[in-house]
Amino acid sequence: MVGVYLMISTYLKPLDEVDAARADHLSYLAGLEEAGYSVTAGRIDPPTGGIILLDVDTEAEAQELIAEDPYVQRGLATYAAIGWHPARGALAGYQRTRKN
Repeated sequence: MVGVYLMISTYLKPLDEVDAARADHLSYLAGLEEAGYSVTAGRIDPPTGGIILLDVDTEAEAQELIAEDPYVQRGLATYAAIGWHPARGALAGYQRTRKN
């Protein structure tokens, strides 16, 4: 069974500072999507952070990828990694689309 990692961010700075880097963050996410690492992503409501669902094998790999996020590099957010195996709903039976 393929596992994924929920990367749950917490903003460390006011939302206007986070939003000033949002275009760079979204560009980074687009690169992760193109490479097959990001399954989905979105901001938490209320906007105190967000969630990125990464298709990786280990927490170390998830942390390595997230370290390149402009939010992390600029000290705007931190991420907690939580391993997850989707068992029900839309992602049940999720299959990796990228080659290892």
